[in-house]
Parts: sequence; structure tokens; C-alpha cells
Amino acid sequence: MKIRPWGERLTDAANVALLTLIALAMLLPFWHVLAVSFASYKEFLEKDIVWFPQEWVLGAYEYIFASGSFVRSVGVTVYLTVLGTCVNLIFTSTLAYTLSRPVIGQRLVLMLVMFTLLFSAGMIPTYLVVKETGLIDSLWALILPIAISPFNLIVMRQFFLGIPSELHEAAVIDGANDLQIFGRIILPLSKPSLAAFALFYAVAHWNNYFAGILYLNTPEKWPIQVILRQIVVVGEAQTTLGGGQILLENAPPAETIQMAAIVVATLPILVVYPFLQKHFTKGVMLGSVKG
Repeated sequence: MKIRPWGERLTDAANVALLTLIALAMLLPFWHVLAVSFASYKEFLEKDIVWFPQEWVLGAYEYIFASGSFVRSVGVTVYLTVLGTCVNLIFTSTLAYTLSRPVIGQRLVLMLVMFTLLFSAGMIPTYLVVKETGLIDSLWALILPIAISPFNLIVMRQFFLGIPSELHEAAVIDGANDLQIFGRIILPLSKPSLAAFALFYAVAHWNNYFAGILYLNTPEKWPIQVILRQIVVVGEAQTTLGGGQILLENAPPAETIQMAAIVVATLPILVVYPFLQKHFTKGVMLGSVKG
């Protein structure tokens, strides 16, 4: 067995210690939020930081799930995430495949995509476009303006360019048209890349709250991130969630409600991520430039 030099072992130990400290710095705040959401109000007042509650209380979770507005916002967010991700993948993959083929105007369209990557329209022009298209107070206002990410489009185009042209030529000889080639050959080969971009788009839709504030006027259409903002930032936990006098009278402390809402809003992404993690690195690397 080869003995490693002490300097190399010391470097590895320092790297492990540094990465452990970084991991703890990221995990401990979330663990504190989780602990406070289960802690009693008395323990929350007595301790500056709660790590392990002496008594695990479910009052905050029972309260937020008894609120119709919170449950409805979760449903709206799931709907936006699923539908928005599907729209993103359809638009991005079809345009990326088109730009990877020798078509008329390809260079012009690609330059326009690059332009939007470097220069964005800004909040006010985007709002005016959404208003003039009649999307104000519509859930489509949270989907269509971000239907295509220029960066993801360029990376996916690079991946399509890396697919051997012989596959396309053989399919054409067999009598397949472009739609059949795209659906039966290109997409099955693109599963790792699609899974990686699906994760990017899904996280973006789940965490999107600013567009909901700008374009949605009806509280019943608010996604969970807007509700979370009303609870945590604005401090209107009981007003936002209190659907009736019974809920208002039996409401837990606002602090525990805030922590419970943060946990519920964060947990779905943490649950979904491990299922896509195996495709994540492979999907991103497939679209990279190879030397």
C-alpha cells in the first residue's frame, strides 16, 4: 500500500474541514427553521435559537393546512410548475432543434436569441407587453413571458449539434419527416438533457413570486411564494391565512406559522431533486462544447 505524502493528506483534511463548515452553514439555518416550526411558543420565547424542541407541536402545520388560501396556493403553484415546465421544454427543445438544422434565417434567429441573453427588456416594458396582450390577472402571465430561457436554448442546441448527422440522414432515407425524427430519435436521445433543464425550469417556476406580485390582482390566484411573502416579509400571517373567525381565534404565534410555511414551500423541491440528480450532471455536460 502506497503511503501518501503528509502534505497531500493535510490538503485533503483541510478541504474536508472547509466543505464541512460550508455544508453546516447552509444546513443549520434550515434546521433552525424546521425546529422552530415544531416548537411551542413558550420554548420559542425562552430560547434564542431552537435546535431540538423539547415538545414537538404540530399546531402551526395544522393551522396552515386548515387555511383554504394556503392549500389553494399550493395547488396553484403545482399547476404553474407542471404546466410551465412542459411549456418551457416544448418551446426550448423545438426551437433548439430547428436552430441546429440548416434552415433559412437560422443565423438571424440565433443572433436575436443571443441579444436577449445579453440585454433584457426590463420590468416596465415587460409589464406593458403583458398588459397589452391581455394576460394581467391570468396565470399565463407567469408562464408565457419566460417560455424560453436563452441560456438553456443555446446549451440544448449545442447538444443537438453533437448528435451524429448520420442518424438524421438514415431517418430521411427511411421516409421520416422532421417531426417524426424529432419525436422518435432526437427526444429519446435527449432524456438526460431534458431532465436537467426540467429541474432548472421547475425550480424557477416554484420560486417565482415577483411575477405573481406584478401580474396577479386576485388573491385566489396567488402562488405559494406570494403567500409566503405576505406571511414572512409583510407579517400578515393570520390575516392572509385566517379564513374564518375560528382560525383567527385558535391561531398559533405568527413566528411558528412563518417557519412552517417556509418548510412547506421548500420541501417539494428537496423531495423532487434526488430523483433528477442522476441525470443532472450528465445532462449539463452533454450540452457543453467538446474540444
